[in-house]
Amino acid sequence: DQAHDMHMEILQRAETAIRDLGLAHRVLDLACGDISGAGARTYDIEVFAPGADRWLEVSSVSWCTDYQARRANVRYRPEGEKGTRFVHSLNGSGLAVPRVWAAIVETYRQPDGSILLPEVLHPYLGGLTEIPGPG
Repeated sequence: DQAHDMHMEILQRAETAIRDLGLAHRVLDLACGDISGAGARTYDIEVFAPGADRWLEVSSVSWCTDYQARRANVRYRPEGEKGTRFVHSLNGSGLAVPRVWAAIVETYRQPDGSILLPEVLHPYLGGLTEIPGPG
């Protein structure tokens, strides 16, 4: 009963991470013909890589309804009911770090070759705010 809401929450969390990095991005609601047979609905998140002048897929979030649960025979018993139901499964790929990093480098590269780092990363990089250029 909560699968749709959880699917949207997983998507929102992945998109928030990309937004917090300040990267140009888009969310694609994939057509049925573009997703696996197990998937009922899939969203891809892509970031724009200015140096390559193209979009890079960095995350995929899928709702597989009960397809995978039927194959694995994974069930639950709703509270107050006698019968069981198959669970719905969700898949979120997290973020493709190499592609995200490429987009960060291409987005934040300065004319002198240095790379400004997104503010959200500063606490995780010991306060580092930029990567110096080659000079």
